[in-house]
Amino acid sequence: MTQIDKKVPALHIENLTMVYREEPVLWDVHVDFPQGQISAIIGPNGAGKSTLIKGAMGLLKPLSGHVEFLGKAFKEQYKNIAYVSQARDVNWDFPTTVLDVALMGRYSQLGWIRRPKASDKELAEAALDRMGLLSMANRQISELSGGQRQRVFLARALCQEAEILILDEPLQGVDKKTEGLIMQILDELGSQGKSIIVVHHDLNTVEAYFEHVVMLNRVLVADGPVDTTFTKGNIEKAYGKTLSTRKRETGTSTEPTQKEA
Repeated sequence: MTQIDKKVPALHIENLTMVYREEPVLWDVHVDFPQGQISAIIGPNGAGKSTLIKGAMGLLKPLSGHVEFLGKAFKEQYKNIAYVSQARDVNWDFPTTVLDVALMGRYSQLGWIRRPKASDKELAEAALDRMGLLSMANRQISELSGGQRQRVFLARALCQEAEILILDEPLQGVDKKTEGLIMQILDELGSQGKSIIVVHHDLNTVEAYFEHVVMLNRVLVADGPVDTTFTKGNIEKAYGKTLSTRKRETGTSTEPTQKEA
């Protein structure tokens, strides 16, 4: 069980501003993600959800801001951070096997020069088994379905044995069975004290899946516990009254259809 100091956030973001082609994508965002909880980042298309986590990890360069993971800079904590990107950001034609992808999770601990040991392979196989993919260990990743691919990259994150997991749209395009399995694994990790941050698209499942929510629309709209923050008023501020009213009245999905900046 991970020891949690609730005074220290898993991720602290202060005055973060992100610009793309001279246009503001995020403006002066200040937010904390608590340790030991499953947090969602939600907002409409173009709100800057993916940009927020990429800026925090240095994958995109901020115009300004200060970021800490567990009270330290990213470069001091990168071994403790596992990141699962969106499926569209991965080259699925790269010739590698399912087992090799899972093993990549060990390189942050081993370094890129040292070869994985038998114990590392056992850990990777256990992670694949946990995700129901051990029988596919020798398959090329190009042969997998969308849901299977998501599970492979979650297995890679499990292999890293990180304290913080950051997942960008892990439930996008997966079937209900895979969605249930992914959330079951995340719930188990959360109960072990891991801190989990998820960019999420479906408002209908926020209350069921998450403990903490961050609501964005280029600026921070609201953040806090789901039961007090995920309210009609805040949804209207983030998404606009038409969208939130339709969701509440009909229960229809609010999944985005345009590419996010």
